[in-house]
Amino acid sequence: WVYLEVPSDSPSVMAVWEDPWHRKERARGRVLRRATKALAVAGGVAMVSCNGEVLVPLLSTKGGFKLSQLGVGTWQWGNKLLWGYDTKQDATLKDVFQTFTANGANWFDTGDSYGTGELEGRAEELLGQFVKEGSADVLLATKLAAYPWRLTPESMVEAVRGSLGRMGRVDIAQMHWSPRSYGFGFQEDMLLDGLCRCYDAGLCRAVGLSNFGPKNLRRAAAIFDARSVPLVLNQVQYSLLSVERESGVAEVCKELGVRLVAYSPLCLGLLAGRYKEGAKPDNFLRSLLFTSLLSNKDTQNLLSLLQEIGATRNKTMAQVALNFALTEGQGAAIVGARNGRQALENLGACGWSLEEGELKALKEAAKKAPKTQKNAFFSD
Repeated sequence: WVYLEVPSDSPSVMAVWEDPWHRKERARGRVLRRATKALAVAGGVAMVSCNGEVLVPLLSTKGGFKLSQLGVGTWQWGNKLLWGYDTKQDATLKDVFQTFTANGANWFDTGDSYGTGELEGRAEELLGQFVKEGSADVLLATKLAAYPWRLTPESMVEAVRGSLGRMGRVDIAQMHWSPRSYGFGFQEDMLLDGLCRCYDAGLCRAVGLSNFGPKNLRRAAAIFDARSVPLVLNQVQYSLLSVERESGVAEVCKELGVRLVAYSPLCLGLLAGRYKEGAKPDNFLRSLLFTSLLSNKDTQNLLSLLQEIGATRNKTMAQVALNFALTEGQGAAIVGARNGRQALENLGACGWSLEEGELKALKEAAKKAPKTQKNAFFSD
């Protein structure tokens, strides 16, 4: 049985389906997708559950989308430099894709720059392949890089066409970063115009932004509103240790009706407890990023608190840290996973909320801890 439930503050809707093969993952995923598509609720959050188990809440957005509170990031797919990608991992990544979709995650986030060197665009290619080979009904969001040579509206249109060739479709076309963050406001204006043209031409169903701070988000949102282009989301580095979390961007997103999407909510695994003091990560860049953080006593106090709350709630550190980002940010988050086990762990961050006392304790501990460096492309 699959139930579709809506909280009491939303219009009352419940749909029930029976599937004689519900014990099989593929059948369960198929019924879940049917139930998810049937949801027609204006505003609010819908809870999708299977056999009585709450899965991933659905969030309403501009443009009529229902995004699962947890989206799936594909930064690792094709990235040799930071994540040690190898084509031998493709079967495991397909399992990750199937695990997320079978358990209620209904959108994937990627980028045309994802994949290092000759593998640029690999993440989009794999995502398009997995969608084509399966039956999952998912939304595809891709971030288009604001490369220095993309200076005209047509260059953004061509970028979306390239993503269409690799994935088959683009539901949400996003600007990956803000050129205005380094003084190239003229380029940003051209590319925002290009996104509007993509929507008008039917190349995408909506648009999104990434790394746009409060001031610049207001500016971009006004441009899209003037041309009746639905701005669905704004992706921001958002975790207990991120500087961007303190910028006020979450409040502006809420004011404008744009969904905040937290990326790197686990701080590349640090908040999941995967790296211990004195034990360096197996990657040089992550080691460089984390060594000073892990040696700080306030960081260790924060990690201990995450572990303590997790033990009380029978949750992992990763689930607590991710739930914090979802609860405080009042939006969605994108997470990655190296295997199906990690995917299921991340999904376990949904369907419950930290209590006020727990949130307060985590905020106080995070306030004392050193922060990660602000993304260089994050605009004010």
